[in-house]
Amino acid sequence: MGAPDASDTERFTCSQARADTSAALVSLCAGLPQQQARRLHEDALLIASELASNALRHGGGITRFSARVRDSALLVEVSDRSPQAPLSRPHEPTVPGGFGWMLVNDLAHTVTVEAHDGGKTIFVALDTAPYR
Repeated sequence: MGAPDASDTERFTCSQARADTSAALVSLCAGLPQQQARRLHEDALLIASELASNALRHGGGITRFSARVRDSALLVEVSDRSPQAPLSRPHEPTVPGGFGWMLVNDLAHTVTVEAHDGGKTIFVALDTAPYR
């Protein structure tokens, strides 16, 4: 998906992020055995969901979302309105949530956060090599 315009930004959802990511994964999963393709698909959807929900919950909304394939990697980019980089927080048993950013970092091959005018963009690469 390209950059949504301002009116589309408010309507962009986690479901749309998952759908865009799933569509981008078709070519990557085609060459993998079924079990590995399923694992890659699940990990990629988890990454997309976490990034999108964090942008909606903590970043003032999604201003851009992109999921595409380059070489043997899925590249996911999510931009939001907050210049603040995501933070991992210590686990607190009495507080729900707080695992998303840790999961993204554990599953992804690379994670980069770049602040810019109007917010930040998080770039994530999920390489297929571990799934082969």
